[in-house]
Amino acid sequence: MALLEILKSISKKTPPTCSVVIAAAGSSQRCKGEDKLFYNINERPVLAHTIEVFQSCAFVDEIIVVTRKEQLEKVAEMCHVNKFDKVSKVIVGGETRTESVFNGVFAVSKKSKFIAIHDGARACIDKDIINKTLTAAAKNHAAAPAIEITSTLKQTEGEIILKTVDKTEMIEIQTPQIFREEIIKAALTNVMKKSIPVTDDCMAVELLGLPVHIVEGSSKNIKITTNDDLIIAEGIISFNQKHSDSKRNS
Repeated sequence: MALLEILKSISKKTPPTCSVVIAAAGSSQRCKGEDKLFYNINERPVLAHTIEVFQSCAFVDEIIVVTRKEQLEKVAEMCHVNKFDKVSKVIVGGETRTESVFNGVFAVSKKSKFIAIHDGARACIDKDIINKTLTAAAKNHAAAPAIEITSTLKQTEGEIILKTVDKTEMIEIQTPQIFREEIIKAALTNVMKKSIPVTDDCMAVELLGLPVHIVEGSSKNIKITTNDDLIIAEGIISFNQKHSDSKRNS
């Protein structure tokens, strides 16, 4: 069943809306000398490349950008210059990623039935992954993209290897992670109230005892963390843009 048909089956009058919360309040500590979100790739900041993909998605109705207080005006101006009219709010994040996402989730439109949460530093995301994840969330209430782990995993203690970990039981989770509005709000409220540290939003949902459906992600959907990641992301984005230009001109 096509995505539009799935969404319409949930609400026969109108398709439910999907809001996107982009987490962009990190400190970029591991990108030495660079604020990774404002590093220019093809004359646009990384964050602008991230937002652009969601801006162009037909099933995204609203974008909330969560950033640091000192970056509020810079992000707002960037959205204005790039004509990101789906960005309804640019708000201040918290001391942790969970606090920042919590702020963003509770700032979305009351009309939203689904909320997608995406790392601002994942600028190589494509619409196919977004649509697949939203389709799975529409069917199963919670979904996230993931890829297989290809490297050998070891458990260590200090500088000593203790054992090899069975990677067949492991996956690498990505974003966007998409949830029914009431599920992610309940999950984040629970971890905030109990001060439970979580590494992603799926973990918050898991702690409620609810399943999260997995869809196929992409090895290109990297999270920019180090300076080396910036080089890789620049190559991916440049390749995608050249491929897109060639298709338009063919």
